Amino acid sequence: MKFPELCEAVGDELLREWNESDGPVSNPVEFQKRAIMGYEPEVGDMQKRISEIVSARGLSADIPAWYDSTESAVFHENWGLSGVAEWFGPEYARSGSAKVIGDRVYFMQEGIMKLMPQRIQADRREQLIRALLLRAPEERLDKDRHEVYMRDGTRVTIFRGSLAKKGLDTIIFRRYIIPNLTFDEQAGMHTIPADAAPLFEHMARCGFNVAFCGSVRSAKTTFLSTWQRYEDPVLEGVMVETDPEIPIHRLMPESPVMQLIADGDELAGISKSLMRSDADYFIIAEARDGVALDTAVRLARKGTRRMKMTFHTRNPRTFAQDAAVEIVRAMGGDIPETALRVAGSFDYVFHFSGIRKDRSKKLTALYEMGLSEDGERALMHEICRYDRQSDSWEWTYHIGRDKRDIGMEEDADAFAAFDFCLKSMCDRSPAS
Repeated sequence: MKFPELCEAVGDELLREWNESDGPVSNPVEFQKRAIMGYEPEVGDMQKRISEIVSARGLSADIPAWYDSTESAVFHENWGLSGVAEWFGPEYARSGSAKVIGDRVYFMQEGIMKLMPQRIQADRREQLIRALLLRAPEERLDKDRHEVYMRDGTRVTIFRGSLAKKGLDTIIFRRYIIPNLTFDEQAGMHTIPADAAPLFEHMARCGFNVAFCGSVRSAKTTFLSTWQRYEDPVLEGVMVETDPEIPIHRLMPESPVMQLIADGDELAGISKSLMRSDADYFIIAEARDGVALDTAVRLARKGTRRMKMTFHTRNPRTFAQDAAVEIVRAMGGDIPETALRVAGSFDYVFHFSGIRKDRSKKLTALYEMGLSEDGERALMHEICRYDRQSDSWEWTYHIGRDKRDIGMEEDADAFAAFDFCLKSMCDRSPAS
């Protein structure tokens, strides 16, 4: 048989069984629904029955190469994830995203989207979309954009109707893979300078407020997770995310860190509670909008230290201005004044970029940020710069008085070590 004929034959047989009043499944509608939604007991039972039908009727066909068994192939072609099912297998466990654009399927591999051989035709894509939306019964089918979460935490974003060109509806699967790395391991991957691991380890213990900036998939969240590993494990923390991205409970299993999911209006609704919190530090895992940025600045201006935040910006030098624009857009106010508030709230700004030449991700700049003594000017001092031509980093020694005060108050030994390491880095690789 041809594979589509096999799928149809097995589907017809199962449909006949489900329609029988004395069939093997007491509630076939609920059974199918749970199998389509990916519940393992029902998926396992359905695949077992598919295998029995194929064997009993002597059916056979060459299955597509992206499936590992006949029962899995028939299940996913008829009811499951179709050609995207392969992305959920062990071979692509480290792939961060997959896309369906029209009938084409792409998997992220080594930092780029690779076109896969499987195709998903229009009627099957519509069936796949309906199956995915079973996970969010509040989502109306007539909407042109949907965002739902699968049982394993994978985020699915769907664009169709008026938001997509005819025949090019899009389904995006995104899962967060946050490696549990040390600074030494980051250095081994050439994300940071080979000898910078001790510098960042001591710096993380000094209690500075830091912002990790860069474009999408530039490793800023991975670096935040690494930085967090060096946080004092007895301190109380609060992490606010828009998506369940960073598994702090696995990075620091014994630390008292609250993990909250909030965005936009939800974050605005809890911001006052956060202000009154007795937490030692906060993590704004991704400041996507003015509400999140305003919350971070308000917390910092209350005296909170050890703040960590990620933010999308192309130019780290304009971090304060870019953040101020978003805050004023959402909350109102004056952009120059707000930019000064931002600059006075964070101590260091890290910038990460993807390097197209070797598909790597690197720290490309590090700035010390603060205010002039009269508080009228934002100051940015470049501490580290990555040179793409030489594939190396250059350093400048500068530690402001306010940074010295923070470091000495939080951990004098760590600050002394940080100071020594920075001087040593500058001696070995001074900025030209």
